[in-house]
Amino acid sequence: MKASRIAAAGAVAASAVLAVSAPAFAHVSVQPEGVAAKGDYAVVDFKVPNERDDASTNKVEVNFPTDHPLASVMPQPLDGWSVQVTKSKLAKPLTLHGEKISEAVSKVTWTATGKGIEPGFFQKFPLSVGALPEDTDELVFKAIQTYDNKEVVRWIEPQQEGQEEPENPAPVLTLSEASAEGHHGSSGTAKDASDTSTAAPAASTSASSADSSDTTARVLGVVGIVVGAAGVAYGVLAGRRRTEA
Repeated sequence: MKASRIAAAGAVAASAVLAVSAPAFAHVSVQPEGVAAKGDYAVVDFKVPNERDDASTNKVEVNFPTDHPLASVMPQPLDGWSVQVTKSKLAKPLTLHGEKISEAVSKVTWTATGKGIEPGFFQKFPLSVGALPEDTDELVFKAIQTYDNKEVVRWIEPQQEGQEEPENPAPVLTLSEASAEGHHGSSGTAKDASDTSTAAPAASTSASSADSSDTTARVLGVVGIVVGAAGVAYGVLAGRRRTEA
């Protein structure tokens, strides 16, 4: 009986570790390449995973916030995708570099010209944006993901404070405080938006940290399996010895 309990406990432990190390439910997200500082320009990546086993993503649409419009939005060319930038008139013109801006980008749409995002893969869609607003801590976007089987997933639900993450959360870009160095909100030029040389080390460090965390999770998963298997084997052997005795 004692051996059976040990074996059962080992199996439960293995299952628990596997559950913890399993990847979280993926969704469309946005992250800066480096830092997205208030009043500055930044390169941001919209990460779009394919969550279907029998369909490919062939269209991605990102709608920009109207309460904090961005005057400059430039997409990076991507093989296998065409891109369209849509601008709309502003209710209240912006002043950028001493010049009044009467329209801003309201939507960017990528359409696959090839296979799109196939099952088991994800795609990053980079944009150079600016100048980022100085009167908010985050920008909330609304993304629409379309599959080649006509299914449409709307990532538009805002995160409510104190509540669990919604089923289809909207991508949120967190803005950092403006720094004295590299602040281009009032005096920078358009080429500042595409200059990512200073952002590269931070992006590399972030990627290394993510790889380290993923490796740790995998190791824990393997350890859990081994522990569970050992517990089951011990229970079986102990049971046989008891029977033979």
